Amino acid sequence: MNLRRTLAVARKETLHIRRDPRSLILAIGIPMLMIVLFGYALTLDVDRVAFVAWDRSGTPESRAFIARFEASRYFESVGTVVSDAALARAIDERSAVLALVIDARFADDLAAGRPAHVQAIVDGSDSNTAGIVLGYAQAIAFAFDREMRIERVERAGARVLEPPLDLRPRVWFNPDLESKNFIIPGIGAVILGLIAALITSLTIAREWERGTMEQLVSTPVRPAELILGKLLPYFVVGMFDVLIAVGMAVYVFDVPLRGSVSLLLATAALFILCTLGQGILISTIARGQLLASQLAMVSTFLPAFLLSGFMFPIANMPAPVQVLTHVIPARYFVAIVKGIYLRGVGLETLWRDTLFLFVFGLVIVALAIARFRKRLG
Repeated sequence: MNLRRTLAVARKETLHIRRDPRSLILAIGIPMLMIVLFGYALTLDVDRVAFVAWDRSGTPESRAFIARFEASRYFESVGTVVSDAALARAIDERSAVLALVIDARFADDLAAGRPAHVQAIVDGSDSNTAGIVLGYAQAIAFAFDREMRIERVERAGARVLEPPLDLRPRVWFNPDLESKNFIIPGIGAVILGLIAALITSLTIAREWERGTMEQLVSTPVRPAELILGKLLPYFVVGMFDVLIAVGMAVYVFDVPLRGSVSLLLATAALFILCTLGQGILISTIARGQLLASQLAMVSTFLPAFLLSGFMFPIANMPAPVQVLTHVIPARYFVAIVKGIYLRGVGLETLWRDTLFLFVFGLVIVALAIARFRKRLG
C-alpha cells in the first residue's frame, strides 16, 4: 500500500467535504441537535406525578396522610374529587395519574389499631410509569403506617421496639438516580454511530452516481488505498463529533465524567472506526445514495438504539436477541462510556469491550476492501 496515494485520496475527499457545506452540517450540526433533543426530551425520571384525592373520612388523620403525598417531590396534587365519576374523569383525561380513595372509617380504624383502608388507583396505560408510581405510593404509605404504630405504642406507655431488619440503601455512581446520567452518554454513542456510518455510506455510492468511479479505477490507486483514503477525513470529523458530544454531556447536561478522558477518546476512536467501516461496506454494496443511506439507518441506528442496552436491558430480551446483540459494536461502546462516565473504571475492567471494537473495526474495514476489489473484478 502506498501512503502517498492514500493521502491523495484523503485530500480529494477533504476538498469535497469543504466544498459541500451540507456534508459538514450533516456531520457536525445534526449530532448536536439530536443530543439536545434526546437529552431534554428522553427521560425515564418519574416525578411531580399528578394525583387527586377522594377524602371520604374528612379527618385530621386523613388530611395528614394526603399531606405526605403533597410534601413529596414525586407527587403534585391537582385537586380533590367527591365521586366515582369525577375520579374516573380525572384518570381518563390524564389530568391525574394517581387517585387516592380514603375510606370513611380511616381515622376510626387507625385509633382502634385496625388496618385503615386506602385505595390507590393508577393509570396503567404506561406500565413502567405505573409501576414506579405504585412504588412511590407504597413507600409513603409504609412510612405513615410506621409512624402511626410508633405513636400508638408510645401513647400506651410501652417501649418502642426496633425493627428486626434495618435496610440502609446506598446507590453508587448515580446517587440521585437521574436518568440523564446514563441516557446522555448512551445516546451520544448511538448518534455518533449513525452519523459516522451515514456520511461514509454515501462516499463510494456518490462516486458511482456521478460517474467518477471509473476515473478513480483507471488510476494506480489500489482498493485498500482508496478505502482508507476515504476513511481518513471522516475519521477526523467523527473525532470532532466525539469532542462535541463529550463537551455537551459534561458542560450542558452536567453528566459526571469520573474516568479517564484519554481512554474515552481512544475507545471512541475504535468505535468511530467500526461505524465508518460499516458505512464504507454499505457504500460498496449500494450504488445509489438513497439506498445507501437507508441501509445505514437500518443497520446502525435501529440496532444501536434497541439492542445496545442503552435503553432496554439486554438481560430482559429473548435469548436469540441476546445472542444477536454480541455483533453490534454499540453494545460494547455503550458499556464503555457508562463505565468511564459513571463508574470511573479503566482498561483493566473494559479491556474485553475494547478488544472487540478493535477486532470488529479491522474485520469490517477488511471486508469493505475485499468487497470493493471483488466488484472491480
